[in-house]
Amino acid sequence: MNKVALDKAADAPARIFRSEDELAGLPASERIRYRLVNAGRRHHANDNISAFVREGELTELKAEVQAKLQEVLRALVIDTESDHNTNETAKRVAKMYVEEIFRGRYHPMPAVTEFPNAERLNELMIVGPITVRSACSHHLCPIFGKVWIGLLPNEHSNLIGLSKYARICDWIMSRPQIQEEAVTMLANELQERVQPDGLAIVMEADHFCMHWRGVKDTDSAMVNSVMRGAFLKDPNLRREFLSLLPRKST
Repeated sequence: MNKVALDKAADAPARIFRSEDELAGLPASERIRYRLVNAGRRHHANDNISAFVREGELTELKAEVQAKLQEVLRALVIDTESDHNTNETAKRVAKMYVEEIFRGRYHPMPAVTEFPNAERLNELMIVGPITVRSACSHHLCPIFGKVWIGLLPNEHSNLIGLSKYARICDWIMSRPQIQEEAVTMLANELQERVQPDGLAIVMEADHFCMHWRGVKDTDSAMVNSVMRGAFLKDPNLRREFLSLLPRKST
């Protein structure tokens, strides 16, 4: 083993493999993290970790988050005991994080029915605008926006129902993240499922980290896109797609 390999081995964390019974004594967050680390899986803010969450652990996780948030409120010098408005705030926010705005981290992909392209459709399809809600991973401020999806299917493509695009978008977006990465993740998921000749995605969103703090600019929006396959190679197809998007900035 060379010096570089030895250094990496020395820096690697020691792994103590435990049974689930042994892990049971740890808080839910530590059990989930332990499984992720031992599997060598990343667990960044925008990663889905549902495969490592066991039955009943999300309930425990909410209780953990609630306790931590209660300490945050205390550190902010808020008397939650006598203030009826904040008495249940930690509980409400914990439930909101785990079950709603960060749901895409803790729950698996929703069921999506796929159909064969029996009629061999190969014309441009556009889905949108789909309303999406996310959260900035820098400040945990809301992101509200619209997504448009363009597809150029081929005879081997899998077609999915219109509502399923919205479900997939919601699953991807319900995580703390930055917009650029969210659009790329959505493109990867749709490319793998549909296998089209071309895929285009445009997202336009308001970022409340700009509205609430910093420059406090209420008019700025961010627009970004991903173009793949035919949309990347054919400028006419790309122009056709973009010309059909009724974005508010235009």
